[in-house]
Amino acid sequence: MEQFLASVEKRAFRMAQIATSSTEDAHDIVQDAMLGLVKRYSRRPQSEWKPLFFRILVTRIRDWYRRKKVRTRWRTWLRRTDPGDMADPLEAMPDTRTPDPARQVELGDSVAALDSALHGLPLRQQQAFLLRAWEGLDVKQTARAMKCSAGSVKTHYSRAVHALRRQLKDYRP
Repeated sequence: MEQFLASVEKRAFRMAQIATSSTEDAHDIVQDAMLGLVKRYSRRPQSEWKPLFFRILVTRIRDWYRRKKVRTRWRTWLRRTDPGDMADPLEAMPDTRTPDPARQVELGDSVAALDSALHGLPLRQQQAFLLRAWEGLDVKQTARAMKCSAGSVKTHYSRAVHALRRQLKDYRP
């Protein structure tokens, strides 16, 4: 089990990071998904671990989006209306989602463009693309991981590929 988790850790983290735009949240999501796999499915055959792990990961990412939506709703309702009140400390925090220049130089323009294009995809297209292209899951395994039909996976994947091709046409070899 440890070898399997080590083999998917970096790609799962990247998938969660793209979905959340937050390194800390991505770490939490991946750790939670790994713990869930170990607790519930460690006795299953090794051939089932990959689809099960990514199903758990996708579910955790969806849960993160739901919690974020609720938090945003509460912040909007509880926003201070008195101009004499101090500013919200969360709003005063710097935006760490934008890549710093040193990282952009290190990774190169094409990787930054791919990263941006992946962030711009809708969540389901992101998941379908990353599970199929990066993880190498087949349509059936991806459908199981995303809890949708094979036809939906094909549609989301096709739309993601077409959108990425349009956005990244200047970076083709």
